[in-house]
Amino acid sequence: MDSVPNKSKLTLVVGATDNPERYAYRAAELLQTKGIPFVPIGIKKGMVFGEEILDLRLKPALEEIHTITLYLGPSNQSEWIDYLIGLGPKRIIFNPGTENPLFFQKAEDAGIEALEACTLVMLTTGQF
Repeated sequence: MDSVPNKSKLTLVVGATDNPERYAYRAAELLQTKGIPFVPIGIKKGMVFGEEILDLRLKPALEEIHTITLYLGPSNQSEWIDYLIGLGPKRIIFNPGTENPLFFQKAEDAGIEALEACTLVMLTTGQF
């Protein structure tokens, strides 16, 4: 396991919510616990562990995003694919239920590591 969290892995949590029953919320909680900075973004307003959820519909300019972790199903992704790839992350994690072959291929074509994985498992096993 990571004994020293990597502060350079700024993570964009796409589909963020303040609902503790959702996996996106649990991911934000674990990121905070591990000391990994994150930016929550979604279409619902709220706060997640002291961070305001940014409005995805505004496609805010963000810099130095290392990882994008997806919590939007494929049917809700198409509008955001180009925006998310345009942020220039090093990797995109397609969590269970978010797998999208088109988005995956576009990410790889842009030189972005694309993974079908679970952020929660990656964080708890030190693979993040």
